[in-house]
Amino acid sequence: MNDKKIKILIVDDDVALRELYVEIFKNANYEVLEAGDGVDGLDIASKNMPNVIFTGIVMPRMDGFAMMEALKKTVMTANIPVVISSHMGREEDQQRANALGAKDFIIRDITRPIEVVERIGSIFAQSGGEYKLEFNPEKLDAKKIAKELNFQENFLCLDCNEQLVLNMKLTNAQERIFETRFVCPKCGWVAK
Repeated sequence: MNDKKIKILIVDDDVALRELYVEIFKNANYEVLEAGDGVDGLDIASKNMPNVIFTGIVMPRMDGFAMMEALKKTVMTANIPVVISSHMGREEDQQRANALGAKDFIIRDITRPIEVVERIGSIFAQSGGEYKLEFNPEKLDAKKIAKELNFQENFLCLDCNEQLVLNMKLTNAQERIFETRFVCPKCGWVAK
């Protein structure tokens, strides 16, 4: 991530466990923030914009799931990746975590702390933060872009006539900077 430390927020009411992970992530060269429950976690996330949140489920005042739901309601925090840490690993918890968009579900008792660091680190390695977005050729400045890039006004692929999509690659998460290009999802043609 461009030589900047990944900022992780660890949210758990188990002080000993939280301190263990704070130490482990600091040793792995992360910038570490911590909170004792979902209320504090939400507040710290809103003010400090971590790159990832590692949270327990069962906590006083606000549990991990309620915190995830609250994060999704605010544009600034809606896309922060969340990894759930569970000491029980119940199937219904895993399903709820997936439904809320958790990036990973880690069962504490069977996952070594170093493996937790590796799994959270892999979130930032996955596809280099690439996203494909549908592009509407009729809205906003689409026709202006088409003209400037010498595209067809309807943004169809020149090779197979499929609707182009906008491919975005995150190049700097802190600054929210993306590299973008138009690609054809069918034949792979890339606008150059």
